[in-house]
Amino acid sequence: MPSTSWSLKPTRDLLPKQFEAWQTLLENRTGMVLDERRRSFLLTQLNARMRELGLDNYDEYLARVGEGPQGAVEWARLLDRLTVQETRFFRHPASFNLLDEYLQERVRQGLQRPLQMWSAGCSTGDEMYSLAICAAQALGEDEKQWSQFGVTGTDISAQALRTASQGVYAAARLNNVSQAQRERFFTPAEDGRYAVIDALKSRCCNIRLNVLELNNAPLHSMDVIFCQNLLIYFRRWRRRDILNRLIERLAPGGIMVIGVGEVTGWQHPDAVPVADEHVLAFMRRNGA
Repeated sequence: MPSTSWSLKPTRDLLPKQFEAWQTLLENRTGMVLDERRRSFLLTQLNARMRELGLDNYDEYLARVGEGPQGAVEWARLLDRLTVQETRFFRHPASFNLLDEYLQERVRQGLQRPLQMWSAGCSTGDEMYSLAICAAQALGEDEKQWSQFGVTGTDISAQALRTASQGVYAAARLNNVSQAQRERFFTPAEDGRYAVIDALKSRCCNIRLNVLELNNAPLHSMDVIFCQNLLIYFRRWRRRDILNRLIERLAPGGIMVIGVGEVTGWQHPDAVPVADEHVLAFMRRNGA
């Protein structure tokens, strides 16, 4: 049984070599970089998990997460703590305004096939369902038309994806959701929370995916890719590499929206910047 004396012990800091070892492990396995500014965050998460296990030695815990199948399970649990980020519906309104315009134009032109949309780094699903709401609104009032779109959310955190699959959220997460949208796409749940309606949830699916393994992702010819508040955790060269892989997953004429300020100077022969001073987005050239 884990020791109860942990709660009486002060949190010990990581030695420089220990911090470097954890930084290296995280970057090698996920590509994510923990700089000195996030040292206290790492320390808090390590201590919380080690307390649950009754451990008080950082090196011992580091060895444990690297030991075979059991280590892989423990690594996944720790990763849930290190990667789940607080988010909300329509987090960056300007990006979704751009998406609304894009989808409405696509519908006006006539869809040759169902719209395929991807929320890369979807966390707990807020962004994924926001994309679905935009698509549903563009297709009109008839829910039968919702068969004309699908949204895939991917994230490295299994815990975050479980929350996304449940589709139940605190009211504060819906601050950017209009009253009309709440009434149409949500139902009241217990404790003042809101649940995404089944008809919308059925158009969404989740896949656990490490962005370092994008080449293995079963996602191609996407019409929309949202990748916001994800690239900031990677080195600049890796951000460009991720964007290169994502643009290749776009269908010609598709749009990729990323977080403002997350990357500068990125160019790709198939990517055309979208002229919008409030949003950072690119379209894939037709015929590319």
